[in-house]
Amino acid sequence: MKIAILPGDGIGPEIMAEAVKVLNALGLSFETETALVGGAAYDAHGHPLPEATLALAKAADAVLFGAVGDWKYDKLERQFRPEQAILGLRKQLGLFANFRPAICYEQLTQASSLKPELVAGLDILIIRELTGDIYFGQPRGRRSAVDGHFPGAEEAFDTMRYSKPEIERIAHVAFQAARKRGKKVTSVDKANVLETFQFWKDVVTEVHAQYPDVTLEHMYVDNAAMQLVKAPKAFDVVVTGNMFGDILSDEAAMLTGSIGMLPSASLDKNNKGLYEPSHGSAPDIAGKGVANPLATILSAAMMLRFSLNQEAAARRIETAVKAVLAQGLRTADIWSEGTTKVGTREMGDAVVKALA
Repeated sequence: MKIAILPGDGIGPEIMAEAVKVLNALGLSFETETALVGGAAYDAHGHPLPEATLALAKAADAVLFGAVGDWKYDKLERQFRPEQAILGLRKQLGLFANFRPAICYEQLTQASSLKPELVAGLDILIIRELTGDIYFGQPRGRRSAVDGHFPGAEEAFDTMRYSKPEIERIAHVAFQAARKRGKKVTSVDKANVLETFQFWKDVVTEVHAQYPDVTLEHMYVDNAAMQLVKAPKAFDVVVTGNMFGDILSDEAAMLTGSIGMLPSASLDKNNKGLYEPSHGSAPDIAGKGVANPLATILSAAMMLRFSLNQEAAARRIETAVKAVLAQGLRTADIWSEGTTKVGTREMGDAVVKALA
């Protein structure tokens, strides 16, 4: 097993160090190789995704990714910004299915912004299509408007588009995932306004015919955003497009108490994947040793499960994380009165100890 380790920027190197520490404590046989990505790669090589980093990612069995981005790069041309590295990896590796579980651990119900009774036992899986939609649709750019309310004025434009095969494959992923869970899929769209998402709704409905044992409901994205904070436990598997998935998965993250608790997996058709925490690089706290490494550690567990076929090891990590939370250990983002505040390294050490 070969794992590409891409720490990235901001808190990325700190949280990655703890995830690697946990992986090494499992006693498995695997090879790791580290490479620069994001702003760190731009500083060293003039590009956020150097050829050597991309080659490593392609050659590895799985990629463990930290986080990228820093305000100091915001004035760069778009193709050189750190965030382009993750978009490039998704495209080059064919990672079309993003899994973002939103689980509220029993010990963290008080950390959620919602009432404990609304989130206790919460377990949602958001499946986001990653390679299409407005993020990648062409044409895009800037020009002088030829029509509209202000002809001749400068305008910017992006194109929302999906092909039938793109929708079909993500729908199959969602229905297959639901079969292993609560057998319910909520497809989120904006079919009442957007032609793209009327098409999405039609295709998902067609695919559903192959899964009669799974319940399918359709929900407009604005209603889905409301229901996530009104009755979040009504959801099981949520499948949606790239942009809506980006927004809704971050909203769901806060139901769990902190986005610092949420892992994610981005998979190709063969379950090779890139695994990363759902949070960003948080440059404001980088180097302070206070970041929560649990999302990255749990991302490593997802990597073991989906790409490396090490289910027992994945469960060991998840059980260790629960044990640490049960001990009352908390990083600053999930701390509450009566619990013990610890730093990044201490949290990683506690998970390693719990593995024993």
